[in-house]
Amino acid sequence: MTALLIAVPFLFSFPAFFAEKKSTRLSYFFALLGTLLTFLLSLAHAFFPGGPLVLPLMSRGGLRFESDGFRRIYVLLLSFMWFAVMLLSRDYFRGHHRTGRYYLFNLMTLSATIGVFLSADFFTTLVFFEIMSFTSFPWVIQEETEEAVKAACTYLAVAVIGGLAALMGLFLLSHHLGTLVFSELPAAAAACKDHAVLYVAGGCILFGFGAKAGMFPLHIWLPKAHPAAPAPASALLSGVLTKSGVFGVIVLTSRIFAGDTAWGAVLLFLGVITMLLGAILALFSVNLKRTLACSSMSQIGFILTGLGMSALLGEENAIAVRGAFLHMLNHSVFKLILFMSAGIVYMNAHTLDLNKLRGFGRKKLLLLLAFLSGAAGISGIPLLSGYVSKTLLHESIVHGAHLAEGTRFLSMSAPLLLHIVEWCFLFAGGMTLAYMTKLFVCLFVQKPAEEAAGEAAAQHRCTEKAAAPQAAEEEHGATHSFGRPFSYMGLPTGLVLAFSALLPPVFGATASFSMDWLADLGTDFFLPGAWEETVRYFSFENLKGGLISIGIGVLLYLLFVRLFLMDKECYLDRWPKKLDLEDAVYRPLLLRLLPGILTPPARLFAENRVTGFLAKKLLALAGFVSGLFAENRVTGFLAKAAVRLSGILSRAFSDMVDAFVLLLRRSVFRENRQPASAKELTSASYRAGAVLDRLFSRGPEREKRAKKKNGTKEDRLARLSYRTVHTFIKTTHEMSDSMSFALLALVLALSAVLIYILAVHR
Repeated sequence: MTALLIAVPFLFSFPAFFAEKKSTRLSYFFALLGTLLTFLLSLAHAFFPGGPLVLPLMSRGGLRFESDGFRRIYVLLLSFMWFAVMLLSRDYFRGHHRTGRYYLFNLMTLSATIGVFLSADFFTTLVFFEIMSFTSFPWVIQEETEEAVKAACTYLAVAVIGGLAALMGLFLLSHHLGTLVFSELPAAAAACKDHAVLYVAGGCILFGFGAKAGMFPLHIWLPKAHPAAPAPASALLSGVLTKSGVFGVIVLTSRIFAGDTAWGAVLLFLGVITMLLGAILALFSVNLKRTLACSSMSQIGFILTGLGMSALLGEENAIAVRGAFLHMLNHSVFKLILFMSAGIVYMNAHTLDLNKLRGFGRKKLLLLLAFLSGAAGISGIPLLSGYVSKTLLHESIVHGAHLAEGTRFLSMSAPLLLHIVEWCFLFAGGMTLAYMTKLFVCLFVQKPAEEAAGEAAAQHRCTEKAAAPQAAEEEHGATHSFGRPFSYMGLPTGLVLAFSALLPPVFGATASFSMDWLADLGTDFFLPGAWEETVRYFSFENLKGGLISIGIGVLLYLLFVRLFLMDKECYLDRWPKKLDLEDAVYRPLLLRLLPGILTPPARLFAENRVTGFLAKKLLALAGFVSGLFAENRVTGFLAKAAVRLSGILSRAFSDMVDAFVLLLRRSVFRENRQPASAKELTSASYRAGAVLDRLFSRGPEREKRAKKKNGTKEDRLARLSYRTVHTFIKTTHEMSDSMSFALLALVLALSAVLIYILAVHR
């Protein structure tokens, strides 16, 4: 079952890509069928998971896979999300170019993501994690705009640097613990005496997986990649791919640093900063998808806060573990709802600017209810599932402060620090409600900009409108499609959106049964302590925290958003551009500071300043030695020839990469046009086919076929050969002109190198 789950999407990705040449509908059919079969397999896997799987041909330990409650639930959820956004993709990508490329890498990423969540050791996790990073890169660059290219480069840079850091950490971990298998890590970590090495290795791995999760200060890709990527891709980037980063943090926290106070404090600090900063960025944003992206960063901070508390609480960490796990599930569902809603808005309005989207959702009841379910759920409103997970996270902080009575951390009272964390948690929850209220009011309450501007004129023409109400409604609907409840989305999209929107209220209202059952089933992977409590979610003590956050959110919206971030009905972008961490810190560091430091040493070996000097001395020495034999007539000439040959070879090797790139640009990746030799090749193929016709089509049968053709010469093989070669040439050059071919070649090359390395070092 595990092998099928990983293989099926990968196998369907290629038909989805190549079918676009014939029909975009056929391409979409293969993509939809691949996600549907994967969802059905994951549903079967949830009930019949099977045993562990090891592929021993790949390395000494092999690629290891196993399944438990957490993995079964999350694989089922992510496959459902993939199927849901694929239903949206048909409407969203109508009229777009190169959708086959999107389907190709979408299905490849599905395979890789399933591989991450089913992995049983860090080696397998990293292999699929890196494949997932490269195959999800085309999502961000799909539109090929300047903004998309820059965001994709940032995403890829963070993914590559994070992957290299994680790889270094795994090398250290494997060397000192002797294993990377999850089930063996707790005993190996407990037996390790050098905890400093564990902290260094854990820090490197946290860097790599935290970058994908959107953790501060590695979050820079997230607010830029989501607005640039198509909405279906944004839903998966936010709801699933960030959780693959959280998956690595879960393994570190539960298997290596369980009960480690220092690790828990660092993770808690990073979680709180991520939680607050993401909420602040979302509050200031005036772009619909950027607001949702920054919201994802904030919610990842909530999850990291829960994981930090699970390390601090030690054996009493069950409440923190349950809160973190349930909030992972909730956040995935919320972002599926919200980004699908944002995709519906964008494919109708063709903009994400809040000032241009005001009032878009008025009279669209299904879109309103769905967005309200996601927005209220993620804000922690009681009777919705988000309230349940946030209540558990809040109670874990309160419980930690109670257990820490009388202890100190960094010369400060530990309970005081945790009370500060608690108020940061409540304040971040209030900001969540504030920016979600901002989006809801903008889309569903405010009047459209053109309607508000012309309200006086509309009142002046009220008599004329009363005489022709239907014409006025049609004129108004030409811009925002009001009055047509389902014209703005397809029926499959509406059904899956409605089903997704039902999940938060259903699970929230039945929390004591459904949410607790999911927590009992899914937290075994976290290795939690004993859990014998029954949480009364709607008691006053638990409702108090939620009500405080709601009060903070209402005040922030009324006193900050309405007064500072709005001018009458217009939204103002007041976030200082200078605070962009990428442009202010990372780009100057990587593009200016490091080259400035490394350039002087590099220049010592450039332009023959060192090697040239040595070559001259070598030549002089050779001349002196050869002078002893035949006055340089033989050995001197050979020495000079050897030095010159070495110079030629060194220059050839140094220019080899540039020459290879130039060759590719002049051959495979040049402009899409018919090659000069195509006619010769196709004519040669035609002649070869004609020869085969003469060999295999002789005698009376040939004459009969010729008569049937009205006396024309029958040359089936010749024509078939011609069409085959011509189609091959045309398809090859169309593929090579697209970015998908280059990215596919990159993925295949990396896979080939990886397989070679693993095969050699078995």
